[in-house]
Amino acid sequence: MSLVRWRLFLLLGTVYAGLGAALRITLWARLGGRSGVTALDLPTILGLGLWRDLRVLLLLLIPLSLYLWLVPNRIFRSKLHRSLVWLSMWATCFGLTYLACVEYFFFEEFDSRFNLVAVDYLLYPHEVLVNIWDSYPVLSTLVLVGLASALWVVLVRRHIKAGLTDFQPLADRSRWLVITLAATTLALAVPIPSVWSDSGNRAVDQMADNGLASFFQALRTSEIDYRAHYLTGEPAELEPILLEALGSSPSDLLDPSGKNFARRFVPPAGKPPRTPNVVLILEESFGAEFVGAYGNPEGLTPSFDALSQQGLLFEHAFATGTRTVRGLEAIIASLPPIPSVSVVKRPGGDDIATWGGVMSSLGYDTTFLYGGYSYFDGMRKFFSGNGFAVLDRTDIKDQTFANIWGVCDEDLFRFAIEHIDQRPTPADPFFDVILTTSNHKPFSFPEGVPGVPTSGGGRLAGVQYADYALGKFFAAAALRPWFEDTLFVVVADHGARVYGAAQIPLPSYEIPLLVIWPGTLDPTTSEAPISLMDLAPTVLGLLGQDYVAPFFGRDVLSRAPDEEPILLFNHNHDVGVLRGDELVVLGLKRSAHGYHYSPDSGILDEVPVDEDLERIAIAYFQTAFDQFHSGAYRLN
Repeated sequence: MSLVRWRLFLLLGTVYAGLGAALRITLWARLGGRSGVTALDLPTILGLGLWRDLRVLLLLLIPLSLYLWLVPNRIFRSKLHRSLVWLSMWATCFGLTYLACVEYFFFEEFDSRFNLVAVDYLLYPHEVLVNIWDSYPVLSTLVLVGLASALWVVLVRRHIKAGLTDFQPLADRSRWLVITLAATTLALAVPIPSVWSDSGNRAVDQMADNGLASFFQALRTSEIDYRAHYLTGEPAELEPILLEALGSSPSDLLDPSGKNFARRFVPPAGKPPRTPNVVLILEESFGAEFVGAYGNPEGLTPSFDALSQQGLLFEHAFATGTRTVRGLEAIIASLPPIPSVSVVKRPGGDDIATWGGVMSSLGYDTTFLYGGYSYFDGMRKFFSGNGFAVLDRTDIKDQTFANIWGVCDEDLFRFAIEHIDQRPTPADPFFDVILTTSNHKPFSFPEGVPGVPTSGGGRLAGVQYADYALGKFFAAAALRPWFEDTLFVVVADHGARVYGAAQIPLPSYEIPLLVIWPGTLDPTTSEAPISLMDLAPTVLGLLGQDYVAPFFGRDVLSRAPDEEPILLFNHNHDVGVLRGDELVVLGLKRSAHGYHYSPDSGILDEVPVDEDLERIAIAYFQTAFDQFHSGAYRLN
């Protein structure tokens, strides 16, 4: 039984497996060091990777197997068909090689194989394709890949020719088809050992993964039933656990049935309520590791560092996720990051309990101002559906600079000040949420900013420009009559990147958080750990406001000194709860893992699961999921 046509099958299989191995070696050599991946991990990466590639490859080649079996010899050996096969071999090699290049650049940016980010980006092809064109060497990569694919075809031309010209009887082809289908069935039936699929090092597992498999898994699980895939408990048993973690008790619930977790939030005794304007500035990807006030020695953020001496600086602030929509979900809705899609993007994300809704009930005018197109990631639907007026780049006149993601931060801040200035006087107090876009690939900026190149400066230039524009905003705002009666919050939506071996690399989630209230809030620092989920209750506590909401966040400034804070996180499909130095991570297949966290080193050491913390984690995420999906997460 000779190969004949099945030479084509083996040639493409060899290309796919070879590219997979080459990509993993490249990822290990160039990017492994930042996550602590060593030479000892390479055999695991290559071995597990080869097994995963084989499973995917056999599935991909089933259509080819059927084609090789079905086409008669007369047609298969015809001149026209042979020309089409030569072209197809080149095109397939080109596509597979280019996909490997794309996977490398994606991993360089996100320290991960294709995941929910890749799925989300497919929904917005215009922004993403232009961003890719501006950020990466697309044209040169296409040319090099095309030439390399042509060279491969030349090198294996004898095998291709033999596969096209030799006669192969139907019986022989049928035997090869049976072998191929049997191998595919066997490969899919044999499970990947858990010790291979979860090595304890996230970066190792990601490098070993198969990009196509991870993409389709993310696509399949982008909307999942929490109760079907994660550890759960009885709601009646979880309720008191969650209320205790929230600093409340069953008697505090306005709905005794527990269907709605709305409670009355009462300010500290003796604090009179005040209604200053509130301006919330959300800085894109502004990780704490770049900020001088948080220990960075490079002088990248002189504006923020100076502002940090004028207000309340939280020394340990954490994002809940790694995407802007996760930051918006936590800040605006004070809601845990339920897997796997933010409520900003989910159906039912409108008319829920939000910080804006509370502010509206207190007489505030609420506006969301965004430098990009607000349809992106469902932001317009989320904010307008929750009572905010929405203004985006289509409303910004006299733009001086813009890229695919939006207008430059200077234009956005100028527009925000004009918007505030145009409000009638006297007017209701306002709550404005300003979301920037400049600190994002392709990292291109206006000319003339000291020390910031117009393009090509990368992430550090992005931080420098974002800081420069922030400083200009405060300098201009300080000249306005409304400045003295405005509380400002400056915070990142998330960190810059997710690095590290841990399932949830906590240092990557650290962000700056600063509250400035001119003439009212004395400059100071707070060591109290705070999550973006806690921001709304904490600011409302500073205002001395009495309000009703089902928020999952806490006023961290009113927390008892001996009470350990609880922080929640999301990464891909994993969710976690950190209390002190103990972390519990809940994952798919009803898994739970325990870790001991060392803040100084950022290292997570796996330990037995803390059962008490596991119950708290289940209580938070299951209750949040149930509240949202039942439509009960409302202010009243």
